[in-house]
This record gives sequence, structure tokens and C-alpha cells, in this order.
Amino acid sequence: MPPTLASLVHHSALKLTVRAGEDRLDVPVRWAHVSELADPVPYMEGGELLLITALKLDAENPEAMRKYVKRLVGAGVVGLGFAVGVNYDEIPEALVEAAQHEGLPLLEVPRRTPFLAISKAVSAAIAADQYRAVTAGFAAQRELTRQALNAGPEGLLAALAAQVDGWAALYDASGAVVATAPEWAGRRAARLTAEVERLRERPAPASSVVGGPDNEDRVELHSLGTGRRPRAALAVGTASALGTAERYAVHSAIALLTLTTERSRSLHAAEQRVGAAVLRMLLAGQPDHARGVAGDLYGGLLDAPFRMIVADAGGGEVLAGLTEAVESAAARAGEAVLLVPEGERLVVLAADGGAAVAACVEYAAAREAARAVPAEQGGGEDDELVVGLSAPSGPIAAAAAYKQAEQALSVARRRGRVLVEHDQLASGSVLPLLADDAVKAFADGLLRALYEHDATGRGDLVASLRAWLSRHGQWDAAAADLGVHRHTLRYRMRRVEEILGRSLDDPDVRMELWLALKATSGE
Repeated sequence: MPPTLASLVHHSALKLTVRAGEDRLDVPVRWAHVSELADPVPYMEGGELLLITALKLDAENPEAMRKYVKRLVGAGVVGLGFAVGVNYDEIPEALVEAAQHEGLPLLEVPRRTPFLAISKAVSAAIAADQYRAVTAGFAAQRELTRQALNAGPEGLLAALAAQVDGWAALYDASGAVVATAPEWAGRRAARLTAEVERLRERPAPASSVVGGPDNEDRVELHSLGTGRRPRAALAVGTASALGTAERYAVHSAIALLTLTTERSRSLHAAEQRVGAAVLRMLLAGQPDHARGVAGDLYGGLLDAPFRMIVADAGGGEVLAGLTEAVESAAARAGEAVLLVPEGERLVVLAADGGAAVAACVEYAAAREAARAVPAEQGGGEDDELVVGLSAPSGPIAAAAAYKQAEQALSVARRRGRVLVEHDQLASGSVLPLLADDAVKAFADGLLRALYEHDATGRGDLVASLRAWLSRHGQWDAAAADLGVHRHTLRYRMRRVEEILGRSLDDPDVRMELWLALKATSGE
């Protein structure tokens, strides 16, 4: 169980003394927090043991202490720890009386006990409680797995009912009860058929909590399956809300039952082969044949605007994660989605503006964020994911959409990005493209002689060239920008031509020089 004020008082190393609220020491402590603010309430969430030295409190003022303690109680603070021997040799009587009046436990902290020791004790107790729950959850998971392998769904339900000290029931796709544990729970489970039917109408995965028949218990309902429609449902009835260990057991049961009720691998592989054939027909400009082969498998996906996604990665786990994210999002939204693995690539055809496309973008954003985290902090990615996303398209232009996705993927790889949308390439400015290393190398080589000239202090040719080009060759305007006479600027431009061996009368030369200046300046 989580730490309580009583467990902290009984902690031999802390040497805490109860000065008020002796009858409320069994309250759980969510955290220990140090604050010397006169009003720490805005920073409280409830359940804290507040530790103070009264540095900024008028702790001997009865009225001030009554208001202070009343605010703490209202914010859900479960206890107040007061360090003596720091600002006060003992806890002021005004604070003791206020705590007694409000029923707030008041603990005296001796000078030799640092606040950090109390925080560590609370943290360790919380961690130990969580560890016990996780350990119990793993043990339950192993038992559920063993029963599922040896006795099937019936054995799994029996083990789950024992773990949660309640009952469990499995429903098929029609909402009919398949199995229950213990046997007496069959009648209760049957009376929940209407609730199960409502759950099946929602995209998987879905869950709900309902009162049991005749309010006998609390029942959790969970859909099973990863397809567009739930293929089964699980009901778990208990007398009260589930704890952490029981929650682990339920989640393990859901995963195991999903595996046993999900489609076979061969059927899934067959669907992938159909999807690959449909994609080939679309890319070959045969949308009618593609619709004929797809039938009802992909719903109206081929008749509405869609996006083409091409993803490339060095490892299968990354593509598997992307596949799962896209499929799960589509299932929850009730969308059709076409996924075709191609070795280390994945081609996705999904509805424009739908959940599947949004899931792909979110997954890529998460990978992008992980790359930015230093490896020593748990960041970085072993497999580099690169994704290209086409503009909205239709069946007739599927080949063009695929080409757009590949172009976007190529740009993403050059820029070191995870995902690039083709729409981004057709809008905005061409200047971001100058960040390419090859462009920067060309610009450095083109302008190196001018920079070397200026470095000797013999003139400011680079700035003069930039001003002249920005003013489209207007001598007076450019000279005014530089604060020099136009004859001086003319001389400098002749020197630029001599050093570069190029004529500024050539528009191609002016264009190259302007882009080179942009690339080297990082604008």
C-alpha cells in the first residue's frame, strides 16, 4: 500500500513527533513537498505532506495561522511537517492550535532530520508500492498466459476471475456469451448483452464501465480485436474499482484474448497480396480493374480523395510500428486503409484528412523528437525512418501521387527530416533548399576569392555586391545603402568582375551570385 503519515512517524530514521491530528495519520501521502510560500495552495494537487521552516510565515499570529491551515486543508494537503531549530526552536502554539482546530496532522521535524530524508522516504515507499503492484501484475500475466496456452479462453477467464476476485465473461462478435468464470456468472453476463452491443458499435479498441445487473457489482467492458470492427468483448465484474495489479491482469487478458480471436496469419497475408495487386493496378492507370479486385475490402477508399504515403526505414521494427499506428488509428475511426509492404519500404493509401494520415504524421513527429534527444538520455534512433506524403489525389492520378510521395521522401532524406509533405515543396520560398551541402559548397567556392580579398582590408566587395544586387543594379540606391559615392561602388563592381572573371551584365551570373550570397549568409 502507499505510504501514510503513520508509516512516516514510525520510520525509525526520521524521528518525527505528532503534535496535532493524531487520529488522521492513516491518510495516504502522494508526495512530500517543500514550500516556504505564504500561500503554497496554487502549487498543490492534493495528498501532499507539506514541509516548512516558517521562513516567511508569521507563525506566532493565531489569526494568520488559522487562515494558513484552513487554506492547506481546503487544497487537500494531508499533513504539515515543521522543522524546529531553524527559524523557531519549537512549533509556535498558534500553529499547533490551528492544526488541531482544522484536524490537520502536524509533525515536528527535528533539526537533524533534513527534509530531503523525508522526501526520499516517501519516494521509496511509493516506488516499493508500485514495484509490488508491477511484480504482482507480471505474475498474473504469466499465469494468464499459461492458462491460455494449456486450457484456452476458459482457463484464461478462470485465472482472470481469481486475480481480480470477481468474475469474467467472453462474448463473440454477435454479442453472445461464449464462456464465463465462475460458472454462476453466466446469468449476470447474459444480462449485459445490450451493453456489449453498444460497445461493438464503437471503433475498436473501446471500453466502458457500467453498473452490474441489479447494481450487484462494477463491470468493465472491453472490445477485442484490431480490425475495423471488434471481433469479441470481455466483461470483468468486481466489487470495487481495480487496483494496479488487477489492471495489469485485465490488460494481459485483453491482449491474450485478442490474439486468440484475431484473424489468422494466412488471411492477413492474403489481404496484403490483394492490396499489392490493387496498388499495382492503380499505378498502371487501371482504376476500374483495381476497384473490381478490391471489391468491398477497402470500402469507398478508392472513390474518395486519398493520400499516398511512401515510408522507408533501415529496419522492420520501425515500419511495423508505423504500420500498427496507422492501422490502429484507421480501426478506431472506422476507416479503410491500404498498406503494402515492399521490403524495407511501406506504401500506404489512406483517406485524405482521415485518422490514418494523421497517425502517420504523429508517428513521424514522435520519431523526429526522439532524434533530437541525446543518446545518453535515452534518445536517438537506430533505424532511420523517412516518409514522403503526397498531395490529395484520386484513382486516376494514383501514379502521379506515388511520384509525389517519392519526391517528398527524397527531399526528406536530403534534409535529414523524418517526414516531408509534397504540398510543402510547392509552397513557400526556394531559399530553404539552399541549405543543401552541395549548394553551400558551390557558394563557398564561388565567393571565396571575394571573401579573401575583403579579409586583407582592401575593400568591402561582398557587402557592396549584396547591396548592388538587392537594388537590381541601381547605382545611386545601392551606394546610398552603403554610404559611399556611386563612383566608388562602380569601381568595386569592376573589381568583383576582375576577381571572379565573370560579367555582371550576364543575368545568369547575377542570379548565381545572389543565391550564393543567400546560401553563405544562412538567411
